[in-house]
Amino acid sequence: MKKRKLGQTLEVSAIGLGCMGMSHAYGGQDEATSIKTLHRAVEIGVNFFDTAEVYGPFVNEELVGKALKPYRDQVVIATKFGFRIDPSKSDSAAMSGLDSRPDHVREVAEASLKRLGVDVIDLLYQHRVDPDVPIEETVGAMADLVKEGKVKALGLSEASADIIRRAHAVHPISALQSEYSLWTRDPEGDILDTCRELGIGFVPFSPLGRGFLTGKITSTADFGDGDLRSKMPRFEADNMAANLALVKLVEEMAAQKGVTAAQLALAWVLAKEDFIVPIPGARKIPNMEQNAAAADVTLTTEEIAKLDDMLSPEKIAGARYGAAAAWTPKR
Repeated sequence: MKKRKLGQTLEVSAIGLGCMGMSHAYGGQDEATSIKTLHRAVEIGVNFFDTAEVYGPFVNEELVGKALKPYRDQVVIATKFGFRIDPSKSDSAAMSGLDSRPDHVREVAEASLKRLGVDVIDLLYQHRVDPDVPIEETVGAMADLVKEGKVKALGLSEASADIIRRAHAVHPISALQSEYSLWTRDPEGDILDTCRELGIGFVPFSPLGRGFLTGKITSTADFGDGDLRSKMPRFEADNMAANLALVKLVEEMAAQKGVTAAQLALAWVLAKEDFIVPIPGARKIPNMEQNAAAADVTLTTEEIAKLDDMLSPEKIAGARYGAAAAWTPKR
């Protein structure tokens, strides 16, 4: 597996693995199957794994820690904090607001260390910007954890260019994690320009459009119980029908190139910048292997431009999130 840099200190596989879906948002699956997928990922060279305290909540960190314990020295584990969590509820219902107060930062980091079963968190992200807490205070508390050897590198998620700069002035930010894919282009412009200027890695979550860009989702009937996507505007019936027509074009182009739609979509993300490391989610080994193989798919300038136009933002039907969603980015 090819490697890429996140900031100045982290070297990771060009494609990582988002672990959320194994426990959260998409229905989850049994632990044994998830562990097999995580072990196989390490075997084929994936060394970058993403989780968060809110996934489950808590159980995804426990799963990732348990599965990767035999490979601890070979892998980079990232986790995230930033929500108030109601432990009596599951999945997205457990989010009861944002909380990035310095004392909370320390509290959740200590808890994540225990759940992961590690001595140090390789990459700790603020999951969402808390408008009630100055970013300088939050990152200052995160930096204290670095000084104490409990965290190696710091990250932000869904932050604006101004927030990124203010945070980076307090302590170097190694990575920004935000949604980015063929059908979500929000980071283009200021965000990616800022990351490039400051030497910050960019980690796209949902680089396959929450699975939609694979061409395998054709109706809400494909979603299991508790699947977050059933409540997202882009997956409403009329919007889905319009977006499926665009995905069909991606599938046709992929077939001409001899790759899958998923591999074409990931190759497009990788081609955008050499500091980008996507973290597609995958619960099953075949899907994970297919995604990882996209690191070897190269695109010409003409192919990139064609994809840019094929799924340009004005052609996508539906918003990313409903207006009331607790995880809606706060600037």
